[in-house]
Amino acid sequence: MSEVRFLTHEIGSLAKPPWLVKTSAGRPLEDSDREHAKSWGERLDVAGYEDLLELLGRDDRDSDEVARWASRYALRLQESAGLEVVFDGEQQRTEMYAWAVAHANGFEPRGTVRSFDNKYYAKATVVERPWAEGAQDVEELRFVAAHTERPVKVPLTGAYTMENWSYDEHYAREGALGGSAKRRFEARRQFVEDVAERVIRPNVVGLIDAGADWIQIDEPAATTKPDEVPLVVLGFNAALRDVGAAKRSMHICFSDYRALWPDVLELEDCLELQLEFANRDSRELGTRDEDRPGYADTLRLFAEHGYPGVGLGVLDIHSDFIEPPELVRDRILYAVDVLGDPTRIQVNPDCGLRTRSWDVVYEKLAAMVAGAGLAEDVLNTAHAGAG
Repeated sequence: MSEVRFLTHEIGSLAKPPWLVKTSAGRPLEDSDREHAKSWGERLDVAGYEDLLELLGRDDRDSDEVARWASRYALRLQESAGLEVVFDGEQQRTEMYAWAVAHANGFEPRGTVRSFDNKYYAKATVVERPWAEGAQDVEELRFVAAHTERPVKVPLTGAYTMENWSYDEHYAREGALGGSAKRRFEARRQFVEDVAERVIRPNVVGLIDAGADWIQIDEPAATTKPDEVPLVVLGFNAALRDVGAAKRSMHICFSDYRALWPDVLELEDCLELQLEFANRDSRELGTRDEDRPGYADTLRLFAEHGYPGVGLGVLDIHSDFIEPPELVRDRILYAVDVLGDPTRIQVNPDCGLRTRSWDVVYEKLAAMVAGAGLAEDVLNTAHAGAG
């Protein structure tokens, strides 16, 4: 048996720094905003951060250039915390759905709706068969790749979530909206397939041609309608089939994971399902079933169905609680016990950490990396002793 190693990576979004938020909104900066840029530039050893400070001192600062600086900072934050696979925390994007819709033809805005708590997103409607004129995220990837030596994982909003979060003024016409269940399902199926093939796939092809190591499809809406999980699978496969050599995975969070099976077994060449676990779990140490209530049932679905890989969420992204490395260790060791094979496990937060401050994010990610190291030590020591 070779030495056990657990790959660590982030899921996608990080909070935007105040100096980017205010610049994007056309608002003046305060001294505290410039101090944030200075202190984090020093803390993370961001090369040339003095140029950012000079830029932030100007009234005519370019928001795109400021966003690129935020990308540099986010990459250094993840690298400094020890992550092995990185992205820039979506610093150059808007919200995941709004960004995807803004780069696709066939959608029109229809105002904002509440998603959870006091969080809102801009909702669009599809008015004609959607399409994209090309790959919109290639320049972002090239910038990120040029500013890190680590592998890059690019998150993209999935076709089913785009369908589920949109109004439909195109596919539901001619009675489909009020017609039979079969007709309504077919309308949604066609919507998902068109988004996958005509919006997401061109972007994926361009990203892989530009050297993307890993494509992550985000499907937070995956189990909204349990009987439509086959459409989630359809969207993934249609977007990624025969697009070239790159890892591909799916991220799903805060869902009823029981509804995914057995349909997710039809995902083609999907490295892993990256799921949220820690939010449901105890904060107590231990590797027994009763110690790990957030992991037991879902991991047994992986074991029962023989699914190849799990991106194990070990950080609760809805809390400022800093998970001790020993807690991360025990969550990983429990997963190894259930699955029986450490090579099936990679380690990540439950979801993107955009709701947490950078101080909290840094501490959480550093603890995650340390905890993965502790789990490796336990397993490698046990193997050496057995040998």
